[in-house]
Amino acid sequence: MNVVAPPPPVAPPPAVSLAVELRQRLAAERARLRDAYFAEPDAPAYLRRHRQIVDRVMREAWRTLPIAPRAALLAVGGYGRGELYPHSDVDILALLPGTPNAADQQGIESFIGLLWDLGLELGHSVRTVGQCRDEGERDITVRTTLLEARPIAGSRLLAAELAVEVRAHLDPRDFFKAKRLEQEQRHAKFHDSPYSLEPNLKDAPGGLRDLQTIAWVARAAGAGETPAELERHGLVTDAEARDMRRAERFLQNVRIRLHYLTGRREDRILFDHQDALARQLGFADTPTKRASEVFMQRYFRTAKQVTQLNMIVLQNLGGRIFPDEGAEPVAIDGRFRAVRDLLDADPGLFEREPSAMLESFLILQQRHELKGMTAPTLRALWRARLRIDARFRGDPRNRALFLAILQSPQGVVRSLRRMNQYSILGRYLPVWGRIVGQMQHDLFHVYTVDQHILQVIRNLRRFTIVEFSHEYPLCSRLMANFERPWLLYVAALFHDIAKGRGGDHSKLGRAEAGRFCRAHGLAPEDTALVQFLVEQHLTMSSVAQKQDLSDPEVVRRFVETVGTERRLIALYLLTVADIRGTSPKVWNAWKGKLLEDLFRAARRLLRGAGWTTDADVQAKQAEAVRLLRLYALPDGAQDALWRTVDASYFLRHSPQEIAWQARNLHHSVESERPVVRARLSPVGEGLQVLIYACDRKDLFARICGYFGEINYTIADAKVHTTRDGWALDTFQVMGVGKSEHYRDMISLIEAQLAERIAGEGPLPEPWRGRVSRQLKHFPIEPEIHIRADEKGQYHVLSITAGDRPGLLYAMALVFSRYNVSVRAARVVTLGERAEDVFVIGGSALANTRSLLSLEQDLVKALR
Repeated sequence: MNVVAPPPPVAPPPAVSLAVELRQRLAAERARLRDAYFAEPDAPAYLRRHRQIVDRVMREAWRTLPIAPRAALLAVGGYGRGELYPHSDVDILALLPGTPNAADQQGIESFIGLLWDLGLELGHSVRTVGQCRDEGERDITVRTTLLEARPIAGSRLLAAELAVEVRAHLDPRDFFKAKRLEQEQRHAKFHDSPYSLEPNLKDAPGGLRDLQTIAWVARAAGAGETPAELERHGLVTDAEARDMRRAERFLQNVRIRLHYLTGRREDRILFDHQDALARQLGFADTPTKRASEVFMQRYFRTAKQVTQLNMIVLQNLGGRIFPDEGAEPVAIDGRFRAVRDLLDADPGLFEREPSAMLESFLILQQRHELKGMTAPTLRALWRARLRIDARFRGDPRNRALFLAILQSPQGVVRSLRRMNQYSILGRYLPVWGRIVGQMQHDLFHVYTVDQHILQVIRNLRRFTIVEFSHEYPLCSRLMANFERPWLLYVAALFHDIAKGRGGDHSKLGRAEAGRFCRAHGLAPEDTALVQFLVEQHLTMSSVAQKQDLSDPEVVRRFVETVGTERRLIALYLLTVADIRGTSPKVWNAWKGKLLEDLFRAARRLLRGAGWTTDADVQAKQAEAVRLLRLYALPDGAQDALWRTVDASYFLRHSPQEIAWQARNLHHSVESERPVVRARLSPVGEGLQVLIYACDRKDLFARICGYFGEINYTIADAKVHTTRDGWALDTFQVMGVGKSEHYRDMISLIEAQLAERIAGEGPLPEPWRGRVSRQLKHFPIEPEIHIRADEKGQYHVLSITAGDRPGLLYAMALVFSRYNVSVRAARVVTLGERAEDVFVIGGSALANTRSLLSLEQDLVKALR
């Protein structure tokens, strides 16, 4: 019997074998590095060892390249700096001695392919020295990359030639200006604030990129790049060098853990990751704050420190690079002078005369040509800040200086931001120090508490500036005639200052505001105004957005709360500024219209304008008739429609709406088919949709379902049932997103919605839209309150829940099942929070058992 021996195994090609070996080695070494880091976290050591691991793999792969002895392999970018995070790109430059031939090109392609096979996230370029020079002259990013290029393998002579060429063509002055401009543009993308609740720890102000910018500019100026080198060159103090190292180490640790946590290159500290990062970094819950809030407050304070260090060091470098530009001091007074458009003072001034700290900010306000403070002055200010104690705060001179800053006709916001940045504001107002960097997990604020307050003051200031009067004309007119407008800034300063303590922050803030006003000698009537505004700063938005403004009792109760026209104007201005300062998502034209309507109605009542139902109805009818004549409708054309409605219809609609509806329905009062008409909303955003159809219990659900399907939100609904049993409803709707072409949607909505209303088929089951990331991590427990209205005719249903697509339709289906009719709806969305109010009627509300069952089913629909 012959035994056939098996064929010998075929060895894989050398390149494949090398790829497998290097991939396995790289994976194993990275895994050991990860375990070592979590056992003993040391960010600088991790970044150095990770770079060394990849360096070794690079060198072995480079040896396979035929052109390797003549060419050079350089690390660039973060890899070139030696900062290689778990999932960062590995940026390399293959530097060639000349134009490659076909064999060289093939070899380079094989080398790059091998690196991709190893699982490296590669960023690569292939250039000659001349090409690098030309690209660097055109692009500041390439110039920066070449400045920190680090040789890994290949020709050392070629790498040295590139370094000489880069240095020879590097103009420190041009480089400084370019990097400053680049930083300003980068900061602008993040609204010049490090205080977004989901910050980018690499690129946002106060992030790692700000520290890297210092190193790049210092290196170009020949002043080293590490904190120790900067200290040797006199650019930072020993304490500042320690602060730089401490801040960099903290940010590096957060970024390493964030990469591992997400399994990818992720530099945004999203809500999804904040709690896990906090736990990993050793932060724990406190009686008033979550661990994630404690962690993020530490992050924001670190970012604030980085922005301050960035400013100081770049100013020092600017003085070194531009020694002769505007260096001659110009005296301001006996203690201050201007140097290069910066305020400068004797370094010992603030220690000798602590009041000069506040005075320095006042001078910056008064002299708009000054762009800030010199680095020595900032250092002196920082060291002297501890002199701001109880005695300092009680000094009448210092209190007068602080009020003068608030009362200045210009630069108020800029000064307050600087005072906050340099920790002066938190020292002067200890209650302010408690909210610096404090998170707000209410799902509609996008800034920390301190930054939100500064944003509100900024919005109030814009009402005083003529160039911005077109934005909010009514607010600008009111502010122009408001006596002592700086009182509004005081109210804004305190309106949220008690957040995070537990309890009602409005009442706690009122007490803090009162103490401030009395300590600073404000007149009793001014103190009372500020306290009123702080305590009631949420009242006007709540009434406007949640109550029926056509009900005179609603306006009367609001007027009783306000009391005077001056208070009304102040509250209106603060409310508009406050809502605009929460998030770009929260403010819209519809909310602005509601606030303005409430303001005008309250002012008429405060000015003694009489009001009766009959007089109001007659006035609206007369104005509507006048408008109808402009459309060439004959007199009496509206009578057929108006005979079917009662006084409540006229009370709840404006003359413009009444005329628009009559113009579209006067010939269709007895129509057998639903009539749907739409127009661009008079408030300036979205559409106003008129629906006239035979009333049925599922009508509201069909309407909500349709708008949900086309991704439109209902902001307001005025629902009226005629004497003939027809629904005469008006909906204010807005598309989700900024790019809605409302005019193009009018015909489509009119046709499709009429067809949907006329349909007889069963209603589809509610759908659950995608829940936002914020809502996943900060869920809102649904709340439902049903109470009879004051007349006992209807019930008012208030709901609070996390917003999501399909939410309103889900509630409408419950209404349909219980035969509940919707008389009015006010739908308010605050970020991710839905706060809706419905006026409802129906037999299900008549007894306790069915009412309880309705509530339970609504809660299920809201979850």
